[in-house]
Amino acid sequence: MPFIKEILKCDSLSIVGLEKNVGKTECLNYILLRLPLHEIKVAVTSIGIDGESKDQVTGTKKPEIYLREGMLFSTAETFYRRKKLVSEVVDIMNERSSLGRVVTGKVEIGGKIMLSGPSSTPSLKRWVSSVKELGAGLTIIDGAISRLSLASPAVSKAMILSTGAAFSSNLGTLVGKTAYVVELINLPAVGESLSERLDLIESGVWGVDRYGNLFDFGLKSSLASGVVQMEIPSGTEYVYSAGALTDTLVKKIANSGKVENITLVVRDFTKIFVDMLLYRNFVHRGGRIEVLQKSRLLAVCVNPVAPNGFVLDSDLLCEKLRETTGFAVYDIVKNRYDL
Repeated sequence: MPFIKEILKCDSLSIVGLEKNVGKTECLNYILLRLPLHEIKVAVTSIGIDGESKDQVTGTKKPEIYLREGMLFSTAETFYRRKKLVSEVVDIMNERSSLGRVVTGKVEIGGKIMLSGPSSTPSLKRWVSSVKELGAGLTIIDGAISRLSLASPAVSKAMILSTGAAFSSNLGTLVGKTAYVVELINLPAVGESLSERLDLIESGVWGVDRYGNLFDFGLKSSLASGVVQMEIPSGTEYVYSAGALTDTLVKKIANSGKVENITLVVRDFTKIFVDMLLYRNFVHRGGRIEVLQKSRLLAVCVNPVAPNGFVLDSDLLCEKLRETTGFAVYDIVKNRYDL
């Protein structure tokens, strides 16, 4: 599929699922099978537990992760001992979890593995640096929508989004909610000079006026109760939330009478926690949101089958998502034999 060639243009990739059982692991396996390992060294890990043969919650069968000779992988000590492949230990991270330290191995003979690697943004950044020192030209992180911050462009530059009937069995709802996430991922980046200035700010809510002057609203975050009472000076062009962007701040800008003159700015799309209908209303009224770091979405992958056996029409689902998002959409399972 075309997105495999696009992956090769990136040095880091996150695969994110909107819900459990939407085909994220199938997507990972599809990619790992098709990457040209004679051209690039690949390192892979997961922020959760992936590769188990049975879902521990639903009891349904799950696809196991298969790694090929030459790949690097990082997983907890417990799972490293259970591996069904031959590998050489090349690194051990100092950080510990209930499953032990994170071990990085190089596959000598391909086989199956359960992955459970670094689980915080700082530790993932350290992991990326460590495997790059080992020669990895492409790092792949198997993520989850509940840990969306780990799909931040601060960690990986590109991503693939997985969605499906497990997220919603209603076609309209599924398409609408998926399209909303796609829209957030593709929010435009703020100008480079302003981005460099705002990137240095680690907390609070700040404004920028028409002359480029930066000022502090005196709030710890957009969650602070003072957001409702905050005064927005005339001539304010940007309002930057260094942490999360919440409904409260969006409503404040929307009701200020200056919505068309002010651009809201956040670090990246993973910092946005805004109700979909509120966001739509905000944009409809002329509101704008931009990011300091823009993600690159390569494709949307779908699983039309839910764990309870409900099945959506795959062709119709892909067609509606393509029309709504403007992105390439693939049913990985349907095309798994497409080499």
